[in-house]
Amino acid sequence: MHMENGNCHDEKGHRHGGWESNRTRLAVTIFFNMIITLSEFIGGMISGSLSLISDAGHNLSDVLALMLGYAGEKITERDPTKRFTFGFKRFEVLIALVNALTLVGVGIFIIYEAVRRVMTPVDIDIQIMIIIATIGLAGNVMSIIILSRKRNSNLNMKAAFLHMLYDAVSSAGVIIAGVIIYFTKLYWVDIIFSIIIVIMIFWSSKDIVLESLRIFLQGAPDHIDVDIIYSRLLEISGISSIHGLHIWSINSTEIFLSSHIIVNDEDNNIDRDSLIKKVNDVLEQEFGIFHTTLQLERSHLCRQEAGDCCR
Repeated sequence: MHMENGNCHDEKGHRHGGWESNRTRLAVTIFFNMIITLSEFIGGMISGSLSLISDAGHNLSDVLALMLGYAGEKITERDPTKRFTFGFKRFEVLIALVNALTLVGVGIFIIYEAVRRVMTPVDIDIQIMIIIATIGLAGNVMSIIILSRKRNSNLNMKAAFLHMLYDAVSSAGVIIAGVIIYFTKLYWVDIIFSIIIVIMIFWSSKDIVLESLRIFLQGAPDHIDVDIIYSRLLEISGISSIHGLHIWSINSTEIFLSSHIIVNDEDNNIDRDSLIKKVNDVLEQEFGIFHTTLQLERSHLCRQEAGDCCR
């Protein structure tokens, strides 16, 4: 049980049901993708298809990313300690950032392979290429279905879902390219599909990277307007002014707020607990902020020269 100036939370109840489900989905997805990776690598070696071999490398990076995601979910659920008082919730963001940057690395690798294939064309067995890519696509679709329900539960699951989504797009691209090459012998088609996949990978990774950096830099969430919260709190009866207002998040779901509140001097009988409850009710009901630390003052107690306790 966690108490923050009248704002009480049962942390274990807050996370019940979600973590176990996320880990189970990730474990099943890892199993599917290990099979896909092995199949595509063997199929690529037999058929001589660099496209399949590179897609196997793509899938291998996803297996490693999913393993990191699984570890992230496991570590994130650990209870707070005396040293890590927030627990390990921010580990989720670290893993999501690593996964997103891995996607960028995969995109760069695909570009490298596309250029190399232009300069050194090779004969490939199109039929084996299409069959193995189809098996890979089926496995990717199963992984997407498994992860889709929980894809927005946190940044870690979102990054894992995107890995699988672009694996599926990549496999579909290999199939389409294989069919076109089979009938037309236009081997440059493979390069076009590779570039399209890379653009999509870079575009989706951008949002996760920016959100992860925002959390690490302790910025306010995009949907939170600090000025509106400041003005709304000043409307509460008994509050004279507010300073030292900070809003940040430690992961992709939990928002924290701390502030110094100066109460009206003329009201000597103000109920401090009641005022804190009013503030917390407003923050919870109107802004979805459940974690607060509020300091009530009758005068401005902060040292102005400190520079971190102003509006």
